[in-house]
Amino acid sequence: MPIYEYRCGACGVAKEHLQKLSDAPVAACPACGSADYQKQLSAAGFQLKGSGWYATDFKGGGSASSSSSSESSSSGGHSCGTGSCGGCH
Repeated sequence: MPIYEYRCGACGVAKEHLQKLSDAPVAACPACGSADYQKQLSAAGFQLKGSGWYATDFKGGGSASSSSSSESSSSGGHSCGTGSCGGCH
């Protein structure tokens, strides 16, 4: 379920609401009860990068290529980790 951000034009409170796509928007501010409670447009919580990796998957500032190269060197150069798959050569 997506998380939607709302802001009240009357009191200025901002809250997040976990809602289904089919749910109606929240109509009244939970803090002051005003009907001036609007859904905000916000950025997505993830970024697509490269060949299918998420940019947020690597917190150390490394890229997908540096992470995969360290994995292959630690597994003896085989993508399967054992070298017994026959598909590595």
